[in-house]
Formats: sequence, C-alpha cells, structure tokens
Amino acid sequence: MTLMRKGSTLRRVASVVAMTAIGGIALAACSSGGTAAGSGTADDLEAALEAGGEITYWSWTPSAEDQAAAFEAKYPNVKVNVVNAGTNTEEYTKLQNAIKAGSGAPDVVQIEYYAFPQFALTEGLLDLAPYGFGDLEGDYTASTWNSVDFDGKIYGLPQDSGPMALFYNKSVFDQYGLTVPTTWDEYIATAQQLTAADPTKKITNDTGDAGFATSMIWQAGGQPFQADGTDVTIDLADEGSQKWADTWNQLVEGDLLSDASSWSDEWFKGLGDGSIATLVIGAWMPGNLESSVPDASGDWRVAPMPTYDGTPVSAENGGGGQAVTKQSQNPALAAAFLKWLNNDDESITIFAESGGFPSTTAQLESDEFLNAESEYFGGQKINEVLVQAAKDVQEGWQYLPFQVYANSIFGDTVGQSYANKTDLNEGLATWQEQLVQYGNDQGFTVNK
Repeated sequence: MTLMRKGSTLRRVASVVAMTAIGGIALAACSSGGTAAGSGTADDLEAALEAGGEITYWSWTPSAEDQAAAFEAKYPNVKVNVVNAGTNTEEYTKLQNAIKAGSGAPDVVQIEYYAFPQFALTEGLLDLAPYGFGDLEGDYTASTWNSVDFDGKIYGLPQDSGPMALFYNKSVFDQYGLTVPTTWDEYIATAQQLTAADPTKKITNDTGDAGFATSMIWQAGGQPFQADGTDVTIDLADEGSQKWADTWNQLVEGDLLSDASSWSDEWFKGLGDGSIATLVIGAWMPGNLESSVPDASGDWRVAPMPTYDGTPVSAENGGGGQAVTKQSQNPALAAAFLKWLNNDDESITIFAESGGFPSTTAQLESDEFLNAESEYFGGQKINEVLVQAAKDVQEGWQYLPFQVYANSIFGDTVGQSYANKTDLNEGLATWQEQLVQYGNDQGFTVNK
C-alpha cells in the first residue's frame, strides 16, 4: 500500500517499525481487525442507512451528542453511541493502542489535522474513496481537504477549520491609544508600548505551545517538515522558522508575554480583565470567549493576522475531522454517518451553533454566515474577517508523520527557551535533534 499526501509527498513504503510510546507508529503490517477494507461503493451508504444498525463514535466536540440525536431522528434504524474517550493526546493513545491490538477502536473517530498523517500510516483508518467521498472535495476549503486526502485516498472528512486571525481587546487598545497592528514589527512595537504604559498588561500569552509555534512557522512560509515515504526531512532552521523565531524572540527575551498558560483559569481571567490584550489564534475562538469570558462582551474585536510585509497571509491553527476505522464491523453505515456528520446542512448548523467554525465552503460563502453580527464582538461581522483568513492560508504545509510525538516533547525543548527567556532558535534546534533521533529509532530515514 502507498500513501502520498496530496500537494506534497507523504508515501508509505515497506517498514518494520514497532510502536513504542505515545506518538509511536507501527508502519509495518498492523492488525487492524474488522472486516473493512474500503471495498464498498457509494450505493452502499443509502442501503446501510435503510438497514440500520449500531455504531460507536469517539468525539470530544460539544456538539457531538446533539448531532448524533439529530441523525438518529432522521434515521431511526441507526443507534449512535457517542463516547468521549478523552481530548486529543488521551484519545490518540487509546486509538493507537486499539489499532496495535486489533480490537477496541470505534467505528468513527475524531482526529485533529496534525494527527491524520500518523493514523493514516498505521493503516488503522478506512479509505473512503470507494464510497464516493472524493467527489466531496469541492465542498471544503483547500487546506482542510488537503489534511485528509492522501493521493486520492480519503481518510476522513474535515469538520472544522482554524484559519488564524488577530483577536484584540478594543477597550484596552482605546485606553492606551494603540493602533491595531498589521505587521509583526507593528505588533512588537504595540507590545512594547502597552507594557511600558502598564506593566500589568501584556500583548498576549505564550509559554510554549507546539500547535501555536508550528502555525506561526506555517504563516511565515516555513516548511520544516517534509516526508517522502520513510524519508523525512526536518529543518527547523529554514527561512520561515528563523523568521518566526527571530520575531517572537523580541517578545520572549523582552519579557513582553504573559506567563498564563492557555486554557487555565488565569488565562481566562486575563482575557476578561484586559491584562492579556490580544490572541493570535484560530477562527474557532469566538465561542470560547463567549462562553468562558462573558464579562468581556463588547470589548473584543477581530482583525486580520499581522504579516511580515503587509501582504495578507494566514495559517491554520487547530481544527480536525472524523475518520472511519478499519475495525468497524459496519463500515458502510459508519461512512454514511460520517458523510452526514460533516456534509449535511443540519449537522453543520448544529456544529456552528456550538461555536465551531466550519470547513465547508457553502457555509463560509453564505450571506447569512458572512453578514452575521456578533453581539459579543460589538456588532462586528467577524465572519467576514475569518472567512478571508481561510482564503489566505499559506499553501504547502506538511506535518510530520509522527507529529503527535513531536508535539508531546515541545515543552521539554522549545518550551525551555520560553521558561528561560532565551533564543527560540536554540530551542528549535534541540527539538529538531530529538525528533531526528526519534524518527530514526522508529524506522524512518531522517535528514536534517
């Protein structure tokens, strides 16, 4: 079997690698269990829905239960058991163990985009192309579709997307006479101006997050990860990586960042009281602000992500989709549920109402979506900014085929540069050194 990422070259060739730890991958013939082999047809989907049955769906999205209920109401012969098996890494560990064991995997599973290459390589996911899923490409943004399409083998459907934008506290900006930055040089200057005026205020927080760092390198034009079969190249000193590190160093070494950890109580408090003035983050953030920082309603606004030369360009930060596992005993029914979940207007509406930012072009281009005024954001039509960000995502990005592991050691490598307020380039070099060693130990041939 051969896998190649569309738009790049991620192929799977013969390898004899055993899974050893979280993020480890078994590239050799894996026991996937079940009967699924991707040999169905598009006609099988309707037949499966009519016949009915029971499937299990692993998801941590807040809309999962409501979506499953709506699906069951439409297809009463089907029972969907929604299980929260944990968020990202916790779920991935369970899924990887199930793939290795040959049993225990769900029928449908939620996977973030950065983790798709790894699970595609473990041979644990079903190729949905025979069911006609390739015909759905035009329904999704290019960047999200590229995350599930491996040379025509479709290993999932996108659900949400996270094109990056600048979320800023307008009340704080007005109070200190700050101008919304359009370039990273302006952003650094704004950070200096804000903290000089009030040392309790920081432009943003960042204690070292792999997803944020890779998204920022992506936006800077970096392509530090390249894979062609078991040949992997890692260059975290390429032009884009250095461009981001040299820029962000001014905030890290200048002590201009809040040390509140993202998603902590301290972080939400800072977003509410103005001590954290901006976030450079994915388009899925509005729902989190509305639900977790209600007292700041009316204070926040959204602007395009700052760039290096003023030319609009963005990157994806977060987001993911769902896949059907090879262990599914009813793959056609699982595929039919997945198609409804991420391609049906009713399901997508439920997802959007829970705060998700869709990856489907029909929703992103609709007048209703674009013209929606957000009360929380002072009546701003924030989707106009966020949809444009989706169109401006930099092309050509690849994740490592062991990105789950890579992210797990980020804090112990690059994170130390944050903790010590030292050069991020040194942290990236340490991260690269450990990734090269790990990749080689896992049976890849890693170049640097």
